[in-house]
Amino acid sequence: MESLDWLVIGIFALALIGIVVWVLSKKQNSSGDYFLAGRDATWIAIGASIFASNIGSEHLIGLAGAGASSGMAMAHWEIQGWMILILGWVFVPFYSRSMVLTMPEFLERRYNPQSRTILSVISLISYVLTKVAVTVYAGGLVFQQVFGIKEMWGIDFFWIAAIGLVLITALYTVIGGMKSVLYTSVLQTPILLFGSMIIVFLGLKELGGWNEMMEIVRAKPVNEFGDTMGNLIRSNSDANFPWLGVLIGSSIIGFWYWCTDQYIVQRVLSGKDETQARRGTIFGAYLKLTPVFIFLIPGMIAYALHVKTGSFLPVLANGAVNSDAAFPTLVAKLLPAGLKGLVVAGILAALMSSLASLFNSSAMLFTIDFYKRFKPQATEKKLLSVGRMATVVIVILGILWIPVMKSVGDVLYTYLQDVQSVLAPGIAAAFLLGVSSKRITPKAGLWGLISGFVVGVTRLGSKVYYSTSPDATDSWFKGLFYDTNWLFFSGGMFLFSALIMVLVSMFTVQASAAQIQGLTFGSVSAEQKTLTRNSWDKWDVIHSSIIIVITIAFYIYFW
Repeated sequence: MESLDWLVIGIFALALIGIVVWVLSKKQNSSGDYFLAGRDATWIAIGASIFASNIGSEHLIGLAGAGASSGMAMAHWEIQGWMILILGWVFVPFYSRSMVLTMPEFLERRYNPQSRTILSVISLISYVLTKVAVTVYAGGLVFQQVFGIKEMWGIDFFWIAAIGLVLITALYTVIGGMKSVLYTSVLQTPILLFGSMIIVFLGLKELGGWNEMMEIVRAKPVNEFGDTMGNLIRSNSDANFPWLGVLIGSSIIGFWYWCTDQYIVQRVLSGKDETQARRGTIFGAYLKLTPVFIFLIPGMIAYALHVKTGSFLPVLANGAVNSDAAFPTLVAKLLPAGLKGLVVAGILAALMSSLASLFNSSAMLFTIDFYKRFKPQATEKKLLSVGRMATVVIVILGILWIPVMKSVGDVLYTYLQDVQSVLAPGIAAAFLLGVSSKRITPKAGLWGLISGFVVGVTRLGSKVYYSTSPDATDSWFKGLFYDTNWLFFSGGMFLFSALIMVLVSMFTVQASAAQIQGLTFGSVSAEQKTLTRNSWDKWDVIHSSIIIVITIAFYIYFW
């Protein structure tokens, strides 16, 4: 890092401070102002925030690393702009009508208070122990590699980078709430996109072009069935990414994440109206088409450069190539002064956006779904104070969890990534069946969540036990809960939870017409349908169609 790089990072920091100061000038008098930016966000802020919140350590380390180690396999999860369209076209009307602040609150409206509590607990625990912890841990590693600093003031630079990232992000999130998250994303998103595109351009130039990269990755087999790193669709016998399992598993996990997770949907709830919320999802869907090209492709470029030069990527102590170092290595080795600072600012922007969104969403879940329920008489001023204090507590918990993450490293990182695949199916089933049919009863929704959670925890426990007990004997339990491909297991979990919901609905009482009015397809009034129809025009349809066409073209090219 040279003086020019630090100057660029300094300018980025000043711009960030300027936005936060502007946000502070807009008085926030209620929890709605703090958590949902007063519900007056426009489509640009919503779309940019959806994208910036999504881009985190799993992209800077995980996705680029996946590109370097397995090629196009993980692209299914990143070419999911079409899934964000489902949020905009299908679920935005339900969420807007209900005027809820959180996703657990929506489940309470549709089902019962117990459903709300279960989803709130699951979400809070998973945010603090997975998303916050993983983002902070990986952020420390990224900056340690990019800056090339081992120690500073006698302290491991990992700790300085990780804790510094948390404290800076927490400062503007605690002070400014959702407005800070939304409007800093408007600055951070273009910097991240531009900086990453520079990496792709310079990487391909160093390698010799796109065709050179594709030739090298297509020469690398990934299984015994003829598939290579360049294949998106792989044999159904592939141990890791069978095509049918990928299409099922990625769709279920994607539906949960993009359409029902507080972390993402909170941005849509902040929209000025249904039109702005939907257009925000369309803009976010356009942006979501880019991660394959700005993160996964750079990983493939790093792999190709390593094959060509024999020494581009660092090597681990066991002699294996460190694929997870792909993105920071490209930054460190290819970028000249100034541009390196810009890309580092983009990395900083990505990690800060993810953390800010996590802090704000977690604090909102606690304040609205727990504190307000037990203290319904609390004033808006009190809720605002509790929200800020909850953010501080979550920040502290995230910092306290860092030593655990650092001590077990990649092992825990892998386990934590598995959490989403087993928590998603039950929640996805509860939301999808809940809005699809008014015949699904309140108790059915509750048991769908419980059954999904129990099966998911059993799967995670089995993975920990059997992966650390190589001498364990084979059994039907091991075959089902450990040996089954994780993608097929996710699909099976979804069907199991849905079946439980259907069966319970056959023997329990339906919700009253008044309770579910406007919350299911069958209970939407003619007036509500008219309002939704008037919220979009032909351009919304045209842009949505373009996104779908680009997605189809991508699948055809990389098939």
